[in-house]
Amino acid sequence: MKAVPFDYVAANSADEALGALTDAGDDGMVLAGGQTLVPMLAMRLARPAILVDINRVAEWSGIAMDGGAVSFKTCTRQSAALTSSDMAQNLPLLAKALPLVGHQQTRNRGTVGGSIAHGDPAAEIPLVATALEAEITLSSSDGNRVVKSGDFYEGPMMSVREPGECVTDVSFPIWEGGQVGADFQEVAERHGDFAIVSAAAQLQWNGDGTCVRAALAVGGAGGTPVRLSDAEGVLAGSAVTEESIADALSGLDGALDPADDLHGSADYRRRVARVLMTRAIENAAAEARGSAT
Repeated sequence: MKAVPFDYVAANSADEALGALTDAGDDGMVLAGGQTLVPMLAMRLARPAILVDINRVAEWSGIAMDGGAVSFKTCTRQSAALTSSDMAQNLPLLAKALPLVGHQQTRNRGTVGGSIAHGDPAAEIPLVATALEAEITLSSSDGNRVVKSGDFYEGPMMSVREPGECVTDVSFPIWEGGQVGADFQEVAERHGDFAIVSAAAQLQWNGDGTCVRAALAVGGAGGTPVRLSDAEGVLAGSAVTEESIADALSGLDGALDPADDLHGSADYRRRVARVLMTRAIENAAAEARGSAT
């Protein structure tokens, strides 16, 4: 198949891009890496009247340390994020997840902001953003607004982004003040495929062997990434033993809302989510204790 006819705008500045999106209204779409959008255009699952290409907008690319966070401009390539020393040193959970995003070839084109904006519930970057409470900046001709990742997604590939708005920045907080361990687990049919189920865990330890902070989230088991806030509360203040992990995940089935599809049943996804999350917590705890192998 071929895409339906559309007008193409190659923006050279943020003002030009946002102006074009404002003019387009509901009929406009943004092209960044295009790793998901271009196939959707070809299959006519996406039918924009105006396609705004933001790849030439220089101010929307780059990685920066920003007041206790690592900030990724929307057009930052996933491959650039993966090789960033700022990311590697300060965002261990994202560092574990990024190698699982597609393949080297797709990471060379795919963008951090594009993955966030698309919002596939099985995608790795939105899952990490949900776990760590990343802040997402939405820009329009009227100005900027910042949305917490937990408030950003409304359903599969649906978000609070309004017509005329563009994701322009994603800011991941840095955990300071203690030993931090992280782990990312997923099951996929092949390496590089979208995960059937995934689990993200980041834990912070204090000097006496107690977990003082936890971030847990599951992907592929609902219409959006699912943060496990109740489980986080159980682990915080504990030594993270086999018993405390089981206690923390006692309500996991009720927190998830997976669907049956050709890749697996809802029951299968629940079972796999429990195994992966248990494994992720154990590995993150071992790393935080300094005993990871």
